[in-house]
Amino acid sequence: MPFAGGSTYALTKGAITRGLARDFVPRSITVNNIQPGPIDTDINPAEAPFADTMKSMIALQRYGRTEEVADMVSYLASAEAGFIIGASLKIDGGFAA
Repeated sequence: MPFAGGSTYALTKGAITRGLARDFVPRSITVNNIQPGPIDTDINPAEAPFADTMKSMIALQRYGRTEEVADMVSYLASAEAGFIIGASLKIDGGFAA
């Protein structure tokens, strides 16, 4: 987490994901956690005053696009990803790298 106090939030997401993944497997439901980094949205625009600071912390030096996150969600919902269960997957351009 790039800020103080964020560890509890991050740990909780991971624990819930793994617990739910086990609970829902008998129903043929896969549960995974997608962890997006800075994504260009209306409430977090890539051209906002703070954006240059954020971009400097991202390995790719740019915000992600909503389509990139949607592609990951689409893949995880597909049959090809049927063996991915209980994973926490980052899509952050190297923000947490």
